[in-house]
Amino acid sequence: MKHFLLLTILSFLCCNNAERNIDAPKDYSKIHAEALAFCQKENFNEEYYFLVDLSVHSGKNRFFIYDFGTKKNLDKNLVTHGSCDQFEENPEKWEKVKFDHRVDSHCSMKGKYKIGNRDYSSWGINVKYWLHGLETTNKNAEKRVVVLHSWNAVKNKEVFPKYSPLSWGCPAVSNEFMEKLDIRLKQSKKPVLLWIVE
Repeated sequence: MKHFLLLTILSFLCCNNAERNIDAPKDYSKIHAEALAFCQKENFNEEYYFLVDLSVHSGKNRFFIYDFGTKKNLDKNLVTHGSCDQFEENPEKWEKVKFDHRVDSHCSMKGKYKIGNRDYSSWGINVKYWLHGLETTNKNAEKRVVVLHSWNAVKNKEVFPKYSPLSWGCPAVSNEFMEKLDIRLKQSKKPVLLWIVE
């Protein structure tokens, strides 16, 4: 009987630890450190930056506003990824992100972006910010008009296990979250870094 109880307790503890590991937050410390070094070198905003992790399920929060000073996320929310189905079939487009910088690919593009000028958008709250790709992986952002904007179809809270809608490559967020981003970006005297990773 003692052995049975011991086995029961051990199996319970192991199962609980496994569940905790699944939900354990990812370690972005190296990315944050590289982002700060980049912002310091390139004269970008050194208070915060935007990190988008497209390896995270689209129904979960994966757009983060990270504060360099407190070393904490100030906010987080959902964000879309591209359908990437123009040049080839992409049956896993909801579950897994594919990347391609080609014009008309409708794919997401990873890498660092400089958030540029505020402009009118026909989507969401009618505000968009131009994105200037700083790497070979996102060099066609302007040609493709891949911009930061909001979209009525994007929810303002996690929808997991459901998915967020697909975009044509733009990191689109909810209207409510875009209003928060817009306030920050209008107040920033230096360019803000947006970094899309997987």
